[in-house]
Amino acid sequence: MLQPYACDPAASRGRRHLEAQAPTRSEYQRDRDRIVHSTSFRRLVYKTQVFLNHEGDLFRTRLTHSLEVAQLGRSIARSLGLSEDLVEAVALAHDLGHTPFGHAGQDALNECLRAAEPTSGGFEHNQQSLRVVDSLEERYPDFDGLNLTFETREGILKHCSRRYAESLERREPGGIGRRFIDRAQPSLEAQLCNLADEIAYNAHDVDDGARSGLIRIEQLEEVTLFSRFQREALAQRPSLTGRRLLFDTIRRMLSAQVYDVLDATRASLNNAQPNHVDDVRDAPVLVCFSEAMARESIELKQFLRVNLYRHPQVVSTTDRAKEVIRDLFAAYRAHPDEWAAEGETASLRKLSDYIAGMTDRFAMREHERLTGRRLFDE
Repeated sequence: MLQPYACDPAASRGRRHLEAQAPTRSEYQRDRDRIVHSTSFRRLVYKTQVFLNHEGDLFRTRLTHSLEVAQLGRSIARSLGLSEDLVEAVALAHDLGHTPFGHAGQDALNECLRAAEPTSGGFEHNQQSLRVVDSLEERYPDFDGLNLTFETREGILKHCSRRYAESLERREPGGIGRRFIDRAQPSLEAQLCNLADEIAYNAHDVDDGARSGLIRIEQLEEVTLFSRFQREALAQRPSLTGRRLLFDTIRRMLSAQVYDVLDATRASLNNAQPNHVDDVRDAPVLVCFSEAMARESIELKQFLRVNLYRHPQVVSTTDRAKEVIRDLFAAYRAHPDEWAAEGETASLRKLSDYIAGMTDRFAMREHERLTGRRLFDE
């Protein structure tokens, strides 16, 4: 029941390496399955979202975050007549390139790579996710990577610099780098994953922040989006308190954001009148919040940035995480025999690939082994 502006797996722009079609699965279903069975996907269970894996069993990881994005994305895609399978594939793959320790690890690895090789372009997890599925996974005898379809790869590459887009265009003329040069939009499915990602992490960071005790409910009551649905929950169930009240408030927030995206996107589609996926690429961003919901979402993000991500306890953890990455980079750079396979050219890019692929706990253990110092208690 796909709409004419959705990505149709039967009309996919294909894979970089030609393969026979699967007899029982669409091209996007096949992409999803390859992602789920990849090594990089399994590693996400031990990679940080906000809180390190050893800080609590119930905090989100990159894996649970990706599953939540996929769930939200599929629900919205179904109502809009978009490809659920493509949305799921992009959602499950969008964080495959994340370093250990989340954004702190990314920032530290970027700094190390730029300092060691200023012309390298540094490190960016979104580009690394593409690198994982295009090159780093080693599961097939005839090619590197997972050989995913153009549409899934396009969705994974959420943003990139002009320089990186041009390098992609040189290697793959007319490929996934082209839209950044032409300032065009990706598919509606890719746009939907971007917004589902935002909805998911705002909601679960509220939950994890409150669970950790770093955010108090009284603080959240000053945030418009949260307070509105807390009042609604209490109006229907005045006896609600504690975690049940928190969960009910977050549930209502999520539902309201989903319905808002549906209404706002239908309105933008009605205005743009796309009849083909190529019409989507030439239009402005069409999957969106209403203006009012966008303002409330920004307010919530700003609240989380100030009160959770910059909380002294979180900053202390991220500072130590950055130290781990910097020390690993220096140690491995000085002793490539510690990580490079025999006969392999030990380039800085391959070194960054190796570190980026680590889980939090493996990075901590390697750091202790190489330096004799324990920066985290597991």
